[in-house]
Amino acid sequence: MLTQEELEIFKNKLLDRRVQIEKNLAGTTLELKGMRELELNDEGDFAAASAETMVDSAIMEQQRKELAEIDLALDKIKNGTYGICEMCEEPIGRARLEVKNFARFCITCREINEKEQQ
Repeated sequence: MLTQEELEIFKNKLLDRRVQIEKNLAGTTLELKGMRELELNDEGDFAAASAETMVDSAIMEQQRKELAEIDLALDKIKNGTYGICEMCEEPIGRARLEVKNFARFCITCREINEKEQQ
């Protein structure tokens, strides 16, 4: 089990990451709005802008998913269930939480879950 001090450290990391993602999303939204207002002179400009918009949209979608995972992890800290695997209900290893602060599954269950989703 994680100590109160360790929980506080993870909570701060999650909060810092949430702030960073929110800044990224706000910045990307402004860029996309600016691109829509650009006058694109030819098909090449339009194609380049479209490709960039698609990449930005994919990145934004990934960051929104991460934001939801972070919010879920913060709720778990409040509820006292942070660091416990959602499948087997065993503790998630500290090393795994260090790498992925919002991990929902232990390594074993994560692999099972990924195989089931394929």
